Amino acid sequence: QVQLVESGGGLVQAGGSLRLSCEVSGRTFSRYAIGWFRQAPGKEREFVAAISSSGGLTSYADSVKGRFTISREIARNTVYLQMNSLKPEDTDVYYCAADLQVSTIKTRYDYWGQGTQVTVSS
Repeated sequence: QVQLVESGGGLVQAGGSLRLSCEVSGRTFSRYAIGWFRQAPGKEREFVAAISSSGGLTSYADSVKGRFTISREIARNTVYLQMNSLKPEDTDVYYCAADLQVSTIKTRYDYWGQGTQVTVSS
């Protein structure tokens, strides 16, 4: 079983930055690709970014390219999402998810965290 816990969300002004963390339990962290998704009330959960198990492959949604960076720190069993130049439209609940293969498709991911709220004020 894999458990994921997100942290780092909060309230920030437009143009500001936040760093989200996704801590993954267990010694199997290095086997899993990690994806970040976000969801607003009444909307579909959408892909944000993903990183392969080795960290050598990353993928980003067009809406966040150049502003968000995904990375992983094996020693801490943690994946980060550095979010810069935040916009009000980035306001959502952000979720991390784990699977054995990296993907932009949410249904491919078997394990999910509980989410962390990001609010960007204008």
